[in-house]
Amino acid sequence: MQDTTLPSNDEALCAFAQELADMARSISMQYFRTELDVLEKDDLSPVTIADRAVEAAMRERIAQVYPDHGIYGEEQGQQGLDRAHIWVVDPIDGTKSFVTGMPTFGTLIAHLEEGTPDLGLISIPPTGECWTGQAGMPTTFGDSRCLTSGCTSLADARFYTTSPDIFDENGLRCFEALSRRARMRRFGGDCYAYGLLASGYVDAVFEMDLQPYDYMALVPVVEGAGGVITDWQGRPLSLDSDGRVVAAATGELHREMLEIIATVS
Repeated sequence: MQDTTLPSNDEALCAFAQELADMARSISMQYFRTELDVLEKDDLSPVTIADRAVEAAMRERIAQVYPDHGIYGEEQGQQGLDRAHIWVVDPIDGTKSFVTGMPTFGTLIAHLEEGTPDLGLISIPPTGECWTGQAGMPTTFGDSRCLTSGCTSLADARFYTTSPDIFDENGLRCFEALSRRARMRRFGGDCYAYGLLASGYVDAVFEMDLQPYDYMALVPVVEGAGGVITDWQGRPLSLDSDGRVVAAATGELHREMLEIIATVS
């Protein structure tokens, strides 16, 4: 029988990540579906007071509990990235969904040790859903273990991307080549799609132009549920990845997707 007892330090990290998620949910829901000023950042993506308030609170709490850990956040940048332990946070993943009242935005929280994500949370504040992945452990949805669908063929796959608008010319060619072969293609969801992949409702997700705070938390969640998530060349995702992400329910499906990408690119 497999021993699933976590060392005390891992238990503490997981409990702390859940504390951050609960804090983020409390703050973000105060602003959800209220009148908000939406600002435009340098990269033309939207940001609100909610994004900034959530991240500020998380960063303050991390500094209190783990002052020797680095932090990489979407709104306030990076500090201590040369440290052994780093928290990577996205206060509101899916700000466009947030400002248009869609209840599919999430909060992403990852812990990295020596650059490798060993803990990831996908928290969906409007619904209270939460996926937790931890290296060497099964992914959980709430208190229950979750598993990917086992889909092995793109022809049978339920395929998601947040929006076709995220792709450049080459990316759009790859997206069309992949999604037109799938049984079903759908748009939207942001990080929610990866949680649904971990729970077996979505089979493949394909995206580009993501940042580390968009994808680092996804890695332990997808992998711990039996899925595969890498860049478009099949390399592990890291802080230095180029933001092109492909996730699949199984290794077979993932390999098929990579072969199509290589052919089209």
